[in-house]
Amino acid sequence: MAVDSILSSPLGPPACEKDAKALQFIEEMTRNADTVQERVLAEILSRNAETEWLKRFKLGGATDRETFKSKIPVITYEDIQPEIQRIANGDRSAILSAYPISEFLTSSGTSGGERKLMPTIKEELDRRQLLYSLLMPVMNLYVPGLNKGKGLYFLFVKSETKTPGGLLARPVLTSYYKSEHFKTRPYDPYMVYTSPNEAILCPDSFQSMYTQMLCGLIERNQVLRLGAVFASGLLRAIRFLQLHWPELAHDVQTGTLNSKITNLALIDHMKNVMKPDPDLASFMTQECSNENWEGILIRIWPNTKYLDVIVTGAMAQYIPTLNYYSGGLPMACTMYASSECYFGLNLNPMCTPSEVSYTIMPNMAYFEFLPHASTTNSVHFTRDSSPRLVDLADVEVGKEYELVITTYAGLYRYRVGDILRVTGFHNSAPQFHFVRRKNVLLSIDSDKTDESELQRAVENASKLLAKFNTSVVEYTSYADTKTIPGHYVIYWELLTKDSSNSLSYDVLNECCLEMEESLNSVYRQCRVADHSIGPLEIRVVKGGTFEELMDYAISRGASINQYKVPRCVNFTPIMELLDSRVVSVHFSQDLPHWTPERRR
Repeated sequence: MAVDSILSSPLGPPACEKDAKALQFIEEMTRNADTVQERVLAEILSRNAETEWLKRFKLGGATDRETFKSKIPVITYEDIQPEIQRIANGDRSAILSAYPISEFLTSSGTSGGERKLMPTIKEELDRRQLLYSLLMPVMNLYVPGLNKGKGLYFLFVKSETKTPGGLLARPVLTSYYKSEHFKTRPYDPYMVYTSPNEAILCPDSFQSMYTQMLCGLIERNQVLRLGAVFASGLLRAIRFLQLHWPELAHDVQTGTLNSKITNLALIDHMKNVMKPDPDLASFMTQECSNENWEGILIRIWPNTKYLDVIVTGAMAQYIPTLNYYSGGLPMACTMYASSECYFGLNLNPMCTPSEVSYTIMPNMAYFEFLPHASTTNSVHFTRDSSPRLVDLADVEVGKEYELVITTYAGLYRYRVGDILRVTGFHNSAPQFHFVRRKNVLLSIDSDKTDESELQRAVENASKLLAKFNTSVVEYTSYADTKTIPGHYVIYWELLTKDSSNSLSYDVLNECCLEMEESLNSVYRQCRVADHSIGPLEIRVVKGGTFEELMDYAISRGASINQYKVPRCVNFTPIMELLDSRVVSVHFSQDLPHWTPERRR
C-alpha cells in the first residue's frame, strides 16, 4: 500500500515508509545542491588539512571554494602516482588522507598498462551503501510489486592482490560484495536475489556462473528482474546458457549437482536447493534446444518486468542484441559510479537508453566541471593557464563537461575522464547524460583501449613481419559485439617488398597474439580470467583499400588536406567497404599472459 499519506514526495507516491524517507533525502540533497557542495568541500578540507598534499600547496587550513580553487591544481592520475606508490609500498603517513587508507580500488582505466590504484577509506563503504539504498525506492515508483518476487542478477568477484605494503587492491564491486555491508545485509523484500552469497563470492567464474544460472532456473517463476553490472555481462550469461543448458537440465532432472562444482561452500548451500524437477528439465530442453533464441529471456523467465544493466556509453552497442534475446524488455540504468567515487542515480530508470540521465547527488563528493568542446580537444583556460572549472550548480543545459572530483578519501580536483552532457536539473542538482570516456578507442567489457595503446600493439606485432620484408602500411579497428563475447577486429593493409619470401598464415595468427600481449592488463584479464572478450582478429585487406576509404570520406565532404585515417570505425558503409576487400582472416590462437600481480 502506498504511504504518500505518511510522507509524500515530489517524485511520486512511495511504496513504503522506508522508501518515503529515501525519496525525502533525495529531495533535500537536490533542493540545496550548492549549499551541500559547500559543506562537503569544507568537511573534506578541514579533516585533511594536515595532509602532505594540501600542505604542499599551502592551503593553510582554508576551507572555502575560492582559496581551494586558487591554490589546488587540477590533476590526473599520473600527477599523484608517486604518492599512490608510496602508500602502496607501506607509507602510512597522512599523504593524501588524514584517515587510514583501507585498501585500493582498481580502476578499469590504466596507467602504463596497469590498472590505476584508487585510495579509499572505510567510511566510503557507508557512502556507497547510502547510494545503493536510494535505487529501489526510485524504481518502486515506476514498477510496482517488486517485493512479490526476486531478482536474478549475475554478480561476480574478481581477482585481488596485495600491494608491497600489504594493502588489498581489487575492483570496487569485489570490495563491496566481500564487505559486511553486502554479506550481512538485512532482509529487504525489494532486494531479494536468486543468487546465493556463496555463488556470488565464489572466485571460480565457471562455478559461480553455473550455480547462479541454476538457482535462477529453479526459481524462474519468481524472477521479476534480470540483471548484471554491464550489458556485456548479461549477454555472457545468455551465451553460458546456450553452451551449458544440457548439463543444467540434467541437474534439474536428477536433483544432483554437476561434478564440476567443487567449491565446498557452494556444494553445502546447493544441497538445500536441489531436488528433482522433471517438468522444469523438460521445459528447459524444449526451449533451449530450439535454434531460435529470440525472446529467450521472457520465455524462460516469463514474469520479468525489466533488465537492470548499464547500456550507456560503450555498452550502448549491445542494445540491439539484448532487445533480440529479451523480446524488447525495458532496460533500466539505475546509477552512475566509478572506482574513484559513486556519483549519482537515474531518477527516471525506465526511460529509453538514449534518454538516460543521472542526477548527481551533491553529498557524495565535491564536483567540478571542465568545459569540453565536443568538436575539439580544447578546454577553457584562464590567463594563468589553469583550467576554469564550473561548480555543480552552475553548469549549463546542453553543454558538455569533463568531470572533476574532490573526495573524502583524498583525491583533490582529480580528472575522472568522463565526458558528460547536461540534460536538465532536478531541483537545483544537474542531470547528465554520459557521453563517453575520454580518449577511449575500443571497449568490449570493462576494457578501455586508447589510440596510443592500439598503435603500440600494431607496432609490436608488425615486427614479426620484418623478416618477410612485409610491413603494415595502414590500419583501423572496430569492436565487434555481434559475437558473444565480443572481440577486437583490426584491419591491416600490408606492403610486401619481396614476394619470394611469402608470409605464412601462422605468422599472421601470431601477430594477433602479439597484439594482445601488448594491450593493457584490463584487456588481458578480460581475455584470460573473465572470458569476457574473445580472441583478437586481424583482417588483411587488399592493397589500395585505405585509399578507397579516403576517397569515400572526401566524397562525403572531408577535406583532402585534413583527412586522417580513422583508427576506429563503426559507420556501416565504411565497414562494408573494408569487409568487401578482405583477403584473409586471422585469430589469436592462444591466451595472452596475465596474472593478478601488478608489474613492478
